[in-house]
Amino acid sequence: MKSFEELRDSLLQGGKTCRIAAVRASDDSSRQALGRAEQEGLATPVYVDGETPEEAAAKAVGLIRDGAADILMKGLIGTDQLLRAILNKETGLLPPGRVMTHMALAEVAAYHKLLFFTDVAVIPYPTHEQRIQQVSYAVGICHNMGIAEPRVALLHCAEHGGKQFPFVDGYAEIRHMAEAGHFGPCLVDGPMDLKCACSPSALEAKGMHSPLQGEADVLVLPDIEAGNVLYKALTFFVESRTAGMLCGTQCPVILPSRGDSAEAKYDSILFALASLNR
Repeated sequence: MKSFEELRDSLLQGGKTCRIAAVRASDDSSRQALGRAEQEGLATPVYVDGETPEEAAAKAVGLIRDGAADILMKGLIGTDQLLRAILNKETGLLPPGRVMTHMALAEVAAYHKLLFFTDVAVIPYPTHEQRIQQVSYAVGICHNMGIAEPRVALLHCAEHGGKQFPFVDGYAEIRHMAEAGHFGPCLVDGPMDLKCACSPSALEAKGMHSPLQGEADVLVLPDIEAGNVLYKALTFFVESRTAGMLCGTQCPVILPSRGDSAEAKYDSILFALASLNR
């Protein structure tokens, strides 16, 4: 799948739809995105408000827990206020033993298919256990979106680790887990740099061989600094279309910045809907 337009068309053809609990979504860009999704038959918005932001967040989370909505979307509410409701141990949306992380999706003109990457917004420096869950979530989302055998690149600045980069030592175990079928059908390789993950010619130039063959679907970033820089570089320098959501939670959570455009929020709705397992 090369673009968000193709993603939208596949959702329309498949008749996939959802209910979105939109928390305080009174801003123009959120209303436009939700209105477009509703007009196209992709979503039914459920606008949630309250006397306070905390009350609105609690109501929206309650709709998800009660099965009355499928996706949670942030409007004019502070991220910390919404996350407190999501992470509430008694009434929230994070099941025990699961990790909340962020997944992004980008349409990059220089790449021939949509590109997933994690984590640009939530986990500062993923532990080995958190990275395993990141890979698991990414593969599961790809499967739900019709990618039968996603190719996952564990990124680093080189093809080896060293004392300065102890986290790279865990990459070998993640590769072995993938080979043993722990994540379901997928190909996982790394450490490798971004060019080798996404360019067959870069692999050839370095004399490297990889099961990904320079055709990565998913980039697992080493930390939030690399992820955030990549995300902002794609949107600023090459004006890529991007979408993002929280995963690991009971439902996809669309967590846009208040300055995001209606198109960016609409693309995130497409991404969240496509990720649902139905």
